[in-house]
Amino acid sequence: MNDAAILVVDDDPAAQRALIQVLRREKYEVEGASSAREALTQLHGRSYDLVITDIRMERIDGMELMRSVRAEWPELPVIVMTAFASIDTAIRSIHEGAYDYISKPYEIDELRVTVRRALEQSKLMREKFTTERQNVVEEHPADVEMIGTSPSMVDVYKMIARVARSATTVLIQGESGSGKELVARAIHVNSDRAKQPFVAVNCGAVTETLLESELFGHVKGAFTGAAYTKQGLFEVANRGTVFLDEIGETSSNMQTRLLRVLEEREFQRVGSMDRVPVDIRVIAATNRPLQDLVKQNKFREDLYYRLNVVSITVPSLRERMADLPLLFDHFLKKHGRRMEKTMAVHPDVLAMLSSYAWPGNVRELENAVERAVTLNTTGLLTPADFTEEFQRLPRGAALFPKELVPLDEIERQYVQHVIQRVNGNMSRAAEILQIDRRTLYRMMERFDAKTGA
Repeated sequence: MNDAAILVVDDDPAAQRALIQVLRREKYEVEGASSAREALTQLHGRSYDLVITDIRMERIDGMELMRSVRAEWPELPVIVMTAFASIDTAIRSIHEGAYDYISKPYEIDELRVTVRRALEQSKLMREKFTTERQNVVEEHPADVEMIGTSPSMVDVYKMIARVARSATTVLIQGESGSGKELVARAIHVNSDRAKQPFVAVNCGAVTETLLESELFGHVKGAFTGAAYTKQGLFEVANRGTVFLDEIGETSSNMQTRLLRVLEEREFQRVGSMDRVPVDIRVIAATNRPLQDLVKQNKFREDLYYRLNVVSITVPSLRERMADLPLLFDHFLKKHGRRMEKTMAVHPDVLAMLSSYAWPGNVRELENAVERAVTLNTTGLLTPADFTEEFQRLPRGAALFPKELVPLDEIERQYVQHVIQRVNGNMSRAAEILQIDRRTLYRMMERFDAKTGA
């Protein structure tokens, strides 16, 4: 496979050279292109086994390049890369035919494995390829807020993209507060059922009797207080998606009824013998390992296998602490806008929050930020705005410096952080900072003048 030809497309010269060097060390034949237009010219001039392209490029971006490649060379795999990983780009990439989606900065070992598998697919596709064109899936961007660029979150985005358009039952696993319902909503929003209802039910929050009535509905007179016939949520969600949260909390009787719905695609209202057909997609979630519950005879094994067709594990916040600054910034802006407050942030705040274990995960982080913004009256968010449980920095770290860091120093640190995050690509840094490149260069000159660099 080492005689394979790979085309690397990136308008950032440094990033392009670095990737080419990594691949050439693997003995691949690698060429570079600095734009989508240049890449298409090279593709017309010779045969390649794989294209690796950055998404964000000037004029023609990587997504448009991938569409052109898929149209003219449908057997040629494309790997897309971006420093701006998000559920939207992951879903768009996978739906439109990308072999895989990798976030920058990438893990070299992960990249090697992905390239090797893509080249294996390329070989198989060339052997089996027919002249029949593949249908291009219509783009359906997500409108669900999922924040994070860590490798574990990119894996979640890719799984969402791969299962969204199917009718497959999905089991989402993860700790409380990690964002399981957001994953379920993202699957629904990006599915063919997106215009139909999405109904979420917390199975552990209500009694068995009430849950049964809520899900299946009841007929008039079915029980004391049933003064009218009521539609259940399965019926309300017909042709849409039902999200069963905390499925592990259901009783044996409820598990039996749920299994029947999954197997027969019909149910009976409480108090009725009539069968009601239903077309729903079921997504279930649990914060308890269902396999352990099966071993303890607390969860039906046949229902477990029905639910666990595809499993998505949502990482805890502890497992993706690299995303904490993005999440913090998102929640700060969200609640700041809602309360019409503009907040500056003391540099110790993120250090403090990064030292906390976050047992309540992303939900706990949002609650902490919302509380801090609500109670703050100074316009400067400091560690003192958070409850005592958060104010435990690692040994040797000062909670407050002797002097507050000037705002322009905070600005300098933030700008440098952004530039480092995008590997020195000034165009992308300016885009993130929502300024033009000229302004960014002037800011850098000003920072250098003040520091004497």
